[in-house]
Amino acid sequence: MGRVTERRKVIRIRDGAVSTRPDTLVAEEPLEIRLNGKPLAITMRTPGDDFALAAGFLVSEGVLGGQADLQNIVYCAGATVDGSNTYNVVDVKTAPGVAIPDITLERNVYTTSSCGLCGKASLDAVRTTARWPIADTPPVRLDPDLLASLPDRLRAAQRVFDRTGGLHAAALFTEDGELLDIREDVGRHNAVDKLVGRALQNGDLPLSRTVLLVSGRASFELAQKAVMAGIPVLAAVSAPSSLAVDLAAETGLTLVGFLRGSSMNVYAGEDRIALRTAAAQG
Repeated sequence: MGRVTERRKVIRIRDGAVSTRPDTLVAEEPLEIRLNGKPLAITMRTPGDDFALAAGFLVSEGVLGGQADLQNIVYCAGATVDGSNTYNVVDVKTAPGVAIPDITLERNVYTTSSCGLCGKASLDAVRTTARWPIADTPPVRLDPDLLASLPDRLRAAQRVFDRTGGLHAAALFTEDGELLDIREDVGRHNAVDKLVGRALQNGDLPLSRTVLLVSGRASFELAQKAVMAGIPVLAAVSAPSSLAVDLAAETGLTLVGFLRGSSMNVYAGEDRIALRTAAAQG
């Protein structure tokens, strides 16, 4: 699997017995994303699908909205003193005429969203920059039983997790439960960016009739990425944050948390869930 995993020696203790053995770990390396030659952001990621990651990141930042906005993405040589290519720096070149928003301020807002004023600014930033309003998307109606089946299908498709136990996953499903794509990464936000970036490269944005499932919690950042990609439903196996719920309520995103077995909590957008069906079965 190349640089996706690495081997390290580990001292293993089991019932008092000590042994030494190699262990397979998920690789983690920095990726610098440049936009038209200018440094923009650095994220810690699992190498692989780097171009999709960069494209998806720029969708969530409101820079890219479709294939036509992207001219090319390349790895940058000369990223080190000796001029070698580490494959840890990518440059995204937008197509002529694509307007580049001032995203520096927005990123500062997102990273300091613990205060109420900053949180309000973050919500406003997403609402005003979203290209495909979730509330205007075609109606999607999901049965709770279908939602309940998705985490097991996500787990079954996590190939690298089986070897390392150290990866988050994000998957896209159709409203009928068909698995469209799955990506793994040390960062759940990177896994989502890889999904969205591949959709952009394939000309599939907006993802208006899909369900995004993430293996961990649902943070504001993940809700933001769903909204910016036109995804109407975000489900997570763990808890959402308060700001994620606020964003979902404001934008019309359906947000489901604690999706485990037949149980789940619907925090916003309950009109897309067949709740009366669930009540009749319960």
